[in-house]
Amino acid sequence: MNISYNWLKQFLKIDWDAQKTGELLTDLGLEVEGISHFESVKGGLKGVVVGHVLQCKKHPNADKLKLTLVDIGQDEPVQIVCGAPNVAQGQKVPVATIGTTLYSQDGEPWIIKKGKIRGEESYGMICAEDELGLGKDHDGIMVLDDSLAVGTPCTTVFEVEEDEVFEIGLTPNRADAMSHFGVARDLRAGLKQKETSIELITPSVSKFNVDNRSLRIEVEVEEADLAPRYCGVTMKNLIVQPSPDWLKNRLRAIGLTPKNNVVDATNYVLHELGQPLHAFDADRIYGKKVIVKRVESGTKFMTLDGEERELHEDDLMICDDEKPMCIAGVFGGINTGVTEDTTSIFLESAYFDPVSIRKTAKRHGLNTDASFRFERGIDIENVEYALKRTALLIKEIAGGYITSDVIDLYTKRKDDHHVFLSFEKVNALIGQEIPKDTIKSILASLEIQVKNVTEAGLGLTIPSYRVDVQREVDVIEEILRIYGYNTIAFKEKLNASIAPVSKLEDYRIQSIIGDQLASVGFFEIMTNSLTSPHYSEYAGSSKPSEAVQMLNPLSTDLSVLRQSMLFNGLEIVVYNVNRKKQDLKLFEFGKTYHQIEGTREEHKHLSLVVTGNRHDDSWTVVTRKSDFFYLRAIVENILKRLGIDGTEPFPAENDVFSEGISLHSQKLNLVEIGTVKKSILKKFDLKNEVLFADFNWDAVLELAGKKPIVFKEIPKYPEVKRDFALLLDDSVAFKEVYNLARQTERRHLKEVNLFDVYTGAKLPKGKKSYAVSFTLQDEKGTLTDKQIDKIMKKLQAKYEKELKAELR
Repeated sequence: MNISYNWLKQFLKIDWDAQKTGELLTDLGLEVEGISHFESVKGGLKGVVVGHVLQCKKHPNADKLKLTLVDIGQDEPVQIVCGAPNVAQGQKVPVATIGTTLYSQDGEPWIIKKGKIRGEESYGMICAEDELGLGKDHDGIMVLDDSLAVGTPCTTVFEVEEDEVFEIGLTPNRADAMSHFGVARDLRAGLKQKETSIELITPSVSKFNVDNRSLRIEVEVEEADLAPRYCGVTMKNLIVQPSPDWLKNRLRAIGLTPKNNVVDATNYVLHELGQPLHAFDADRIYGKKVIVKRVESGTKFMTLDGEERELHEDDLMICDDEKPMCIAGVFGGINTGVTEDTTSIFLESAYFDPVSIRKTAKRHGLNTDASFRFERGIDIENVEYALKRTALLIKEIAGGYITSDVIDLYTKRKDDHHVFLSFEKVNALIGQEIPKDTIKSILASLEIQVKNVTEAGLGLTIPSYRVDVQREVDVIEEILRIYGYNTIAFKEKLNASIAPVSKLEDYRIQSIIGDQLASVGFFEIMTNSLTSPHYSEYAGSSKPSEAVQMLNPLSTDLSVLRQSMLFNGLEIVVYNVNRKKQDLKLFEFGKTYHQIEGTREEHKHLSLVVTGNRHDDSWTVVTRKSDFFYLRAIVENILKRLGIDGTEPFPAENDVFSEGISLHSQKLNLVEIGTVKKSILKKFDLKNEVLFADFNWDAVLELAGKKPIVFKEIPKYPEVKRDFALLLDDSVAFKEVYNLARQTERRHLKEVNLFDVYTGAKLPKGKKSYAVSFTLQDEKGTLTDKQIDKIMKKLQAKYEKELKAELR
């Protein structure tokens, strides 16, 4: 939200610099994220002065150029080449001197330099209106008032307004501060706490009166629950034209584009008081009747942006006797909007139900300044006042008359909200005793009325504009906000209780595995649990019938909770691949959500997504592509780190894999690993192979840490390695070789490793060669050659007998 400092000073006569004011606003909870400088004319006309054309003659080398001699208040006149057809001797003109920076219509800067034009030197530029940013006219140069003194800076001739604009990061609960008046109200309370009392100037509506009653619009509210208060008034004989400069500058400073004086007036009051308003062309209101109601579902309606929208049966509409005119509190219609031909209007000011407006705005994908305020809750007691304020402003800048009494349909008044504030609770929550008089002073500065006082506390009435203050703790927060968080003293001693925590807490295990993955080059990602319903079409395991639907989705692409971790990971892969980042190793802890037979379930997961090479290119490392076995090794290391051994592989039943396995332990499916189907990758426009591992984290946590930790002393004696080159049948797997070795020699055999596999023409048909290494070690002494040879002969005999192996 942008707040103009000049605008703010209309409510508070403050002479602080913007930086200091911004710091106070931040301390008050209205965090100033930045302060920008605004100029009504970009560049501020710095370097542009009033010049007097002493001579004007035809350029000797160009038919359409003039050679002028201009007095700009310096010791000598300067020569300037000018192409404007209306330049003439004796004129007073704006001259951009050497070194002046001007700006194009697109905001691009360009500097006036000394130059030669068709052989004649030129020392500046005589400017047209658009070249200075004062308008759009480029038919000729500007001719100034003849009474102006030569050399007068144009910054004093034209009213160039400079302003400081606060960018405030407003929290959603602070609906009361969504206007300049609201911010000024908070600022006054903060200044008072700093012993600086400044009057808060409220715009007066005392001059509001009905000029005549020549235009009556009947109003009927059918949905009083959705529109508890609805006000309106008519005006005639208006002249719709551009707004005066002061109003344009206010709107431009906060980032709005001026439209015309009527629309600008409603926008001005919106940002001044926080009350949205809407002006209808009264001549286009059929039957001279306004009806606030719902319409039939499917009704077509053209909004001001020229887009046709299909209305929902729950949308509250402002209608005439024939058709809808406006989506209440959200967006106006194109058929009744104010145009240059408008001469009479019906001006609306209302309070609409916040929930209804929020749902309608989300449903149609509209986020307007009006809906932004209505859906957070405006001040229902401010509706009529804002209407009168706007009507007076329109009358001031567009002329015309107020031609009806104010229609105010406010059938059921909103009751005052009361809160009891305990002094003991204030001091307990804040952690420091605040004087009772200080508390009362702060409450008074916030316009929270003290109705009764007791030894225990205060009976309070909350102002209607503070829709967020509902409980005692809310009032205490307000007191602390104004009192100042920085004024609370630090205690010399900090007390804390230490709770016993298991090392197997979920978050601890998650942190351990996250560190392990990061140590081998993985990056953690965090994606949205909300996802697209279309992903269920990519894999049969994600069923649309089991999707948990959002009742009020932000968009169609975020309308269901995810049933699989894969697709969010693929979105991240696509984002990175499109930015030339091909080698990715990603992990994410998250949940999936399912709705099965009327019950909702959520399951914890750890997902790994790998694509591209294992490492970056380097002269020291051979680049290798990530493959299934690489990812499986990562997965098994994770399980091993958690003390889960002895997993059994089974074919994966997950239909997102073209090929894959699942690892089971104690009848639990712990993780599925595989290569993602090309048909799924094609949906994401991915051409590279993508590997995916999906841990059932609930099952992993169930088994984690169950295996006791066993340790033994590091052996003092050396290990020995021996190799066999075994000629085996093609059907023999290394697992058989491994298991047979373990069964044959239990005491001294420490490791069995397959380091080479050979198949080729030099071997008999149906045969292959395994090169296997055996690591032997005795923990009680050094192995002798005789002992080693005995073990190796025993292994050889076992292989020859059981596997029909031959030594090569």
